[in-house]
Amino acid sequence: MEVILLERVEKLGNLGEVVSVKPGYARNFLLPSGKALRSSKANMARFEAERAGLEKLNEDKKNEAQSYADSMDGHKFVVIRQASETGNLYGSVSTRDVVDALAENGFKVGRSQIALENPIKELGLHEIRVILHPEVSVTVTANIARSADEAELQAQGKSIAELRAEEDAAEAAEFDVRSLFDEDADIREEILKDGSDDRKASEEAATDEAEDDEPVRGKKDLRDTGDEEYADAD
Repeated sequence: MEVILLERVEKLGNLGEVVSVKPGYARNFLLPSGKALRSSKANMARFEAERAGLEKLNEDKKNEAQSYADSMDGHKFVVIRQASETGNLYGSVSTRDVVDALAENGFKVGRSQIALENPIKELGLHEIRVILHPEVSVTVTANIARSADEAELQAQGKSIAELRAEEDAAEAAEFDVRSLFDEDADIREEILKDGSDDRKASEEAATDEAEDDEPVRGKKDLRDTGDEEYADAD
């Protein structure tokens, strides 16, 4: 189907051009949105009669979009999502999510203005193009993270791999410290055990020696006192 463009349409043509498009695209989008007219002699005459007004209207819309673009271009926003340790999202971030996130930051755009070919399925920084006018577009950045702290680190330029490596290193260091304390505790316990065993052995040895000496001391005492019974026995 041939249509007359009433404004510039990206990847299709400029205002006033006659282009061939698929019937469904024309009926479902171009014609109802007022971006084109069916190509015919009558419509061409109508367009030429209104051309100056259409060009002025398009210029005004372009200037308005450019003013809005100046405040939005380069904007960064955070979207918190659950994800695996490898950075894969449990779900995805769609055009609707981007529109909602921009609205929370004060920017009103429609889903059709978000140039996102596929939903975002990974953590990280993702640049997204927003088409404010056929001749005006901006780029915003979605910071997809599992927490506000992680989003801040990503904003500083750290990747998910780097963040995971830092977490692993921190866990390893904590494990080493725990191991050191556990090892010291084991050593102290072993020392206390050895000392206890030594004291026990010394006490047992002293007891045995005392028991061995007891009869001897008794015999000597009898001799020293001149016990007659002991002397007769000798």
